[in-house]
Amino acid sequence: MSNATAGKRTVRKTQIGFVSSRSGDKSIKVTVAFKTPHPLYHKVVNRQTVLHVHDEKNETSIGDKVEVMETRPISRLKRWRVVSVLHKAIAADGVAITEKDVAASVPTKTTKSTEVAGSAPQSKG
Repeated sequence: MSNATAGKRTVRKTQIGFVSSRSGDKSIKVTVAFKTPHPLYHKVVNRQTVLHVHDEKNETSIGDKVEVMETRPISRLKRWRVVSVLHKAIAADGVAITEKDVAASVPTKTTKSTEVAGSAPQSKG
């Protein structure tokens, strides 16, 4: 090997995706979505691929947007590692939502009619 190529590394592929699963210690699955035309009908089709990723610091959670980089094989399936967390997911409280909460937030026929009945009718005179 010559000295000119000894210090250089090849450029590694990077992907941006969302964490879809935490399958174990230091292991996550990242879903990368992309669009591609159908080979026969030429309609744009949504596709996705799942990457098995090494998360050394266990810093990600489900729903995070992460950047991953190609790396040497770490295990049987893991060929990628986390470079950075681009956007953290909003953490859920873990509090269950009751039917009463949903009914209060979703407008229905009964809530719309009470709003209309509460306002004063306009006379056409």
